[in-house]
Amino acid sequence: MSDTDALYAVSPLDGRYGNRTERLSPYASEAALMRARVRVEVEYLVTLAELEATPLELGLDEREELRGLYKHFAEEDARLIKKLETEGHDEFEATNHDVKAVEYFIRYRLGDDSDASAWIHFGLTSEDVNNLAHRLLVRDAVDEVLLPALYDVQDTLADMAREHRDLPMLARTHGQPATPTTFGKELAVYAARLGRATGQIRTATDELHGKLAGASGTYAAHVAAYPDVDWQAVAAEFIERLGLDVARLTTQVNPCDDLATLFDAIERANTVLLDLDLDVWLYVSDRYLGQETVAGETGSSTMPHKVNPIDFENSEGNLSKANADLSFLGDYITTSRLQRDLSDSTVKRNIGAAFAHCLIGYSKTAAGLSKIVPNEQVMREDLESTPEIIGEAVQTILRREGRADAYEQVKALTRGKNVTLEDFQDLFDELDVDADVRDELGALTPTGYTGIASDLVDDIDADAESSSRN
Repeated sequence: MSDTDALYAVSPLDGRYGNRTERLSPYASEAALMRARVRVEVEYLVTLAELEATPLELGLDEREELRGLYKHFAEEDARLIKKLETEGHDEFEATNHDVKAVEYFIRYRLGDDSDASAWIHFGLTSEDVNNLAHRLLVRDAVDEVLLPALYDVQDTLADMAREHRDLPMLARTHGQPATPTTFGKELAVYAARLGRATGQIRTATDELHGKLAGASGTYAAHVAAYPDVDWQAVAAEFIERLGLDVARLTTQVNPCDDLATLFDAIERANTVLLDLDLDVWLYVSDRYLGQETVAGETGSSTMPHKVNPIDFENSEGNLSKANADLSFLGDYITTSRLQRDLSDSTVKRNIGAAFAHCLIGYSKTAAGLSKIVPNEQVMREDLESTPEIIGEAVQTILRREGRADAYEQVKALTRGKNVTLEDFQDLFDELDVDADVRDELGALTPTGYTGIASDLVDDIDADAESSSRN
């Protein structure tokens, strides 16, 4: 799409963000769906030729020529299919039916003298072709575009976590100062969560399944023509050859529970990134994180000093839109009135839009992460100005020493008050404890009270092993 076309695009997915979503075009465009339908029809034709029961014969050269229809599918092919649907072409009148147009396209390319023409779409209903075509596209879009983008974010988080594993940082529970952590450990949490989420996406993608059972899922036309053929076995072998599992019990529609499961898994990964976007936004607001500036970039039309966390905000908006769309899709496509209604057809055309919002969100989170820089001085100053956070450690050590009132003592000293390390030292001096315990308490500092946060970063690798990318 040219810059001019992008300015007049109805959707920002093809306009403002077109350069970020174009990687999905081979899987989410109308032409991509046409090509996938041609692939299903051609491979089914080859399968029919392999059956002893049918008189159809296709030599190796003929099969490769047929497969060339989808392997070398070009813009002119897509335009011809659209013409067959809307205007008609040659001896073919307009079909006003997208799948029938694909059938006529193959017949036209084969030529009038081809014996194979009568066998194109033999015994099939449109949904046999569509359900397989959509799943092939969804599977490849996830494998080739969405998962790699998520892996990039996951790897960036893991690298940053390792780099900043020892950087102490004040934690906040309920928005209030809490037991310190490290910046690296907090990023490791997100890397691990994203690793588990991508593992679930990978599993759901591997479990997509297809049907090839005719107009109401009974193989009626197939059996009427060739009652002695095991059509269930033929369909199963065909579907598995496409790399999909087999849906054995269906109506005309392949129930879309498998797609809904995948959409839910993607939504879960998006929610992890939404949580990350919000946290990073707050860290920037608290000046825990700085942002590298871009030459010539403007942060505000009126306030020249502004460097806004726009990438994380953009990601938040797009991932929220993606999740709304994915939730809608999962709910809608899993219902069909009786054996078939057509309302899901137009809805499924929006799967690509949902994926596009995902991809924009992933790229924006990645861009934001590439610009943030931890402000170690601010983090340490914040810790040192909040000495009350060692109260947890103090009362826990005193409990160990048998002091039942330890919690209450520390609470009386710290809750709702501004305290200093000297105040704690005064408390320690008054305690009836051994000298080594008093020394142990006196050695506590906010910056040193991070437990094994640094070591926990290594658990990213353990989680990565449990969510294999293979």
